[in-house]
Amino acid sequence: MSITVIAEAGVNHNGSFSLAKQMVEKAKEAGADYIKFQTFQPEKLVSRFARKAAYQEDATGSGESQLEMLQKLSLSPEAFAALREFCREKEIGFLSTPFDLESIAFLDTLDMDFWKLPSGEVTNLPYLIQIARTRKPVVMSTGMCTMDEISQALFWLKREGSGPVTLLHCNTQYPTPMEDVNLKAMLTLKEQFGLPVGYSDHTQGIEIPVAAVALGAEVIEKHFTLDKTMEGPDHKASLNPEELKEMVYEIRNIEKALGSGEKRPSPSEQQNMTAARKSIVAGRHISKGTFFTEENITVKRPGCGISPMHWFEVLGKEAERDFEADELIEIKGWEHGF
Repeated sequence: MSITVIAEAGVNHNGSFSLAKQMVEKAKEAGADYIKFQTFQPEKLVSRFARKAAYQEDATGSGESQLEMLQKLSLSPEAFAALREFCREKEIGFLSTPFDLESIAFLDTLDMDFWKLPSGEVTNLPYLIQIARTRKPVVMSTGMCTMDEISQALFWLKREGSGPVTLLHCNTQYPTPMEDVNLKAMLTLKEQFGLPVGYSDHTQGIEIPVAAVALGAEVIEKHFTLDKTMEGPDHKASLNPEELKEMVYEIRNIEKALGSGEKRPSPSEQQNMTAARKSIVAGRHISKGTFFTEENITVKRPGCGISPMHWFEVLGKEAERDFEADELIEIKGWEHGF
């Protein structure tokens, strides 16, 4: 199983096309499979009266509305089209999450591999229908959601013709307190809905997404920024480029370590079998013609002789030659089974 790592640029470009391109380069250097942005028309996304989320006020102050904040963080359709081409050039997957119906229609022209749906749109029926009718695969975050809300969203996605769906467990608080992560809920999603699962992370640090991979996450999404000290709502809860690279490195190691699930001696440990296992050996001098007994044979390393699992088959056999103490016991034909 290959883990898909999405480096979430979001709005951490601060409305700058130049910074967005730098983020593409850093995500590629870190080893992410995709970089993801957010596409929206601020006036279509929020009303003039919508307040910022509490974490947004903590990061940017309360002196402006959510609309005013988002107006400074948006990029034009032309910028996203150019970013799509830049991602092709840099050989990293391009994604952007749409936050309104017009943005869905626009992004559908950019040939993305799948839709990444944000938690806040799970209860937006017109949005879900338009996404589903594109027939593309969907990766859907489920922050703030009840199981019933997720079930309803999946019903409509399937009814309207959506491609395959992957569910991401998520907590939408920035940053997420450790006691609210509830990582086992990812397993509940997999069991309840029978779909591939992953994790969209808003904790500080990299240990939780790495743990999610160990639990079976097939997709990991994580915010990153060029500089955590920059002005903006999401920078403080994001990884810097070096941390993103470390997270991807750890995830790839876990991916390797998970293996196939088949229990068998690995190539690297086979060389240790002779040194670590034991064989049946002479416990003292044994003369030819003497019968092997529990008094004159024993078990010691190395493991290149007759396995102690054949103990009872060896007992009572006649020594075909003299054996010195500690010498491997040999019985004609034992290699082919007793």
